[in-house]
Amino acid sequence: MKLPFSKKSTKTTPIIPSEYAQAVSTLRDLIAPSGLVVNSTSIKLGETYCRTLFILTYPRYLSMNWFEPIIEMEHLFNISISYHPVDNTLILKQLRKKLGDIGAQIALEQERGAPRNPVLETSLQDIENLRDAIVQGQEKMFRVAVYITILAKSETELNEIEAKVQSLLESKLIYIKSANFRQFEGYESSLPLGLDRLGFSVLLNSGPASTLFPFISLDLTDNKGILYGVNVHNNSLVIFDRFNMENANMCVFGTAGSGKSYSVKLEALRSLMLGSTVIIIDPENEYQYLAQSIGGSFWKISVGSENHINPFDLPIIGADETAPEVFRSHILTLIGLVKILIGELTAQEEVLLDQAIVQTYAARDISIESTTSANIPILEDLQAVLETMKGGADMAAKLYKYTKGTYAGFLNQQTNININERFVVFNIRDLEEELRPIAMYTVLNYIWNNIKKDMKKRLLIIDEAWYLLKNKESADFIFGIAKRSRKYYLGLTTITQDIGDFLDSPYGLPLITNSSLKMLFKQSSATIDKIGNALHLTEVEKAILLQADVGTGLFIAGNKHAVIQVIPSYTEDQIITSDPQQLLATKRGNNQHNTI
Repeated sequence: MKLPFSKKSTKTTPIIPSEYAQAVSTLRDLIAPSGLVVNSTSIKLGETYCRTLFILTYPRYLSMNWFEPIIEMEHLFNISISYHPVDNTLILKQLRKKLGDIGAQIALEQERGAPRNPVLETSLQDIENLRDAIVQGQEKMFRVAVYITILAKSETELNEIEAKVQSLLESKLIYIKSANFRQFEGYESSLPLGLDRLGFSVLLNSGPASTLFPFISLDLTDNKGILYGVNVHNNSLVIFDRFNMENANMCVFGTAGSGKSYSVKLEALRSLMLGSTVIIIDPENEYQYLAQSIGGSFWKISVGSENHINPFDLPIIGADETAPEVFRSHILTLIGLVKILIGELTAQEEVLLDQAIVQTYAARDISIESTTSANIPILEDLQAVLETMKGGADMAAKLYKYTKGTYAGFLNQQTNININERFVVFNIRDLEEELRPIAMYTVLNYIWNNIKKDMKKRLLIIDEAWYLLKNKESADFIFGIAKRSRKYYLGLTTITQDIGDFLDSPYGLPLITNSSLKMLFKQSSATIDKIGNALHLTEVEKAILLQADVGTGLFIAGNKHAVIQVIPSYTEDQIITSDPQQLLATKRGNNQHNTI
């Protein structure tokens, strides 16, 4: 846009329109602090207090990555490192003079008969070694200035953080000072402007100076495992085997569309190539195309479906288990299912239900002593027993809609499916909202019984796992699986976008702590503090999660954190994508191909 010029003026001075001037003024107000107060030991920038420290002295030796603890501290810092090259000719003259002075002092002490001085002899040797390295081109000299500007909400917090930094560095024999009376110049020096307004530098050669470089990104590349993504910080491949951890459980959190289910599908597909069996509970029909593409099993669990699971199926008895303890545990599982179906029970009703379940099995010649039978009862058999028991009529009436009522085709059938394939998906999308926790509980129990049948490498993926945490019985059941999964060579993956509901459950945090791996994708500002506190994330990590692009997230393996980008191949993307626009384009392409 061209600005109008004044006719009265002989110079080409533009007249700034008021709208333009107002826009510039508003922009300055947006990016500038509300005020600046400069004190002798700090400055106040808006509501933020700042204090600049500089490194004064170093020890004789500096180890690699000694600066890492400062960079990784869970506080806000601006850190600036300035390297000022020094002319080698000038340094060599100074070193020659220093050698002469030390040599003369050593000779003088020898004439006086004084004992040998190891400090002078060590200094002489260090200077000679450094001079030789400079002459040979192996070393260069720099004046190095390191400024650390602490950002805090109060002067008290500034003092606390400064004390931590000072204690941490002094333990390494490195000493710092505050830039008193020059705090504003210190703040400017720590900004990314390439300025050194303070000029507090220390003479270092190349070796010690290089230890300041903050190349501390964790390397999560292993000799075996699957590719999870690319480390954003150093472009290394994140190749990891979750079964090498103390447990193989993983939690995946992210907002809708952030890429969490996409990354889990990619992991499942790649795990198949390493011999794993993958079992998925799918509440949104996201895994059907993947299952069909690789020849897996897809079981649809709904009221009108032909696929059924009978919760009364007898459990598998493991090699280290006994029939009585397995049967008792199974009865407790059924009691938990009935609680989900009809609501909380009184202590008296729970005892009555326990007796009714035992009698239901006894009617089919099944007991604690004899847990093998081809004549398995179903839910309506339990209802019939309850109707004959004093005090059981009310529970029987509540079970009616699951046996002969609206939901009769859901649970009241014999099992007619199996999970012998290496990739199995249970789809519960077409179930009503109130039936989803019931279906997930039933399917999970069926899967768990089959997992105990034989030991092999498996992944159990539960999408939208927060459904199971809505009820105490189902939450307790999934938590039990998380604790026992390692025993059966199982890796449990729980996925959720409702992080608030997940963490509000008494079992949410224990599930997270019992998972060695976590993958965090984009988070909302409403939940970032909750998940940050639960996983002890730094402010930088929380900021990354608030602004993360699709497929970018934080990968946590034990104590190692890395920001990764999930990258599939073209073929993998075509199989696992859940982008509606991409799916529609693929469908149109297939239709055109069929027409031709």
